[in-house]
Amino acid sequence: MVEKRCPRLQRDGVYRWFSELPSPQRVEFLCGLLDLCIPLELRFLGACLEDLARKDYHSLRDSEIKANNPADLGSLTNLTDEVVRSKLLVSLALLGSAHREAAGVLFRTLTHIDSVINNYGLQLNEGRTGDEFLLLFTMASNHPAFSFHQKQVLRQELTQIQSLMASTSKNPSTSTLNTMATYPGCHKVTPRSETPISSVSNSLENVLHTSTHSMEESIPKRPSGKHSKGWIQRL
Repeated sequence: MVEKRCPRLQRDGVYRWFSELPSPQRVEFLCGLLDLCIPLELRFLGACLEDLARKDYHSLRDSEIKANNPADLGSLTNLTDEVVRSKLLVSLALLGSAHREAAGVLFRTLTHIDSVINNYGLQLNEGRTGDEFLLLFTMASNHPAFSFHQKQVLRQELTQIQSLMASTSKNPSTSTLNTMATYPGCHKVTPRSETPISSVSNSLENVLHTSTHSMEESIPKRPSGKHSKGWIQRL
């Protein structure tokens, strides 16, 4: 009886562990799981995701067009602006895997992170700035629209951001996140500075709300559908 309960207990533990992870680590873990799937499993998961995404197609259509338009992405260059960072996160989430030109524009913007930090003195540990940058580079370094070389460069930038945040943090994470990162049978994630889990686990939801509000100011209002906010709320 105990042996039969173990798999369920382990699964519930993984669910709890995952639900408490910050958005960057959630993305990293999910991408790691996809790498372990066989082709038929990926096709099945693709069908499930396609059905879920269809529910929010109309509410996100305008944002998706902007996310895949190099001209629109070319205006999102000020990484010190929280609204710009929010729009970049939405763009990465809605960027199509075949849109290499749009990915190239995003790549040129993101690789200016060193000059932004050095010239503007951007403090990654202030507010949710660090979480936004971690999420930006985690999503970009795993996105299929970027070339292998671009992913390598973005991964190096991500590592530098993680190191910078760890070196400037007064209280490095040595407890909760570090323990969960080594949960038996789970993909190991890199521990970072201790931050209240409640404030970072929904960082993607927060920036999506910020960007959505800023976009709504520039597009005509229309009646909201049944699932107009569903995608954002689920994240």
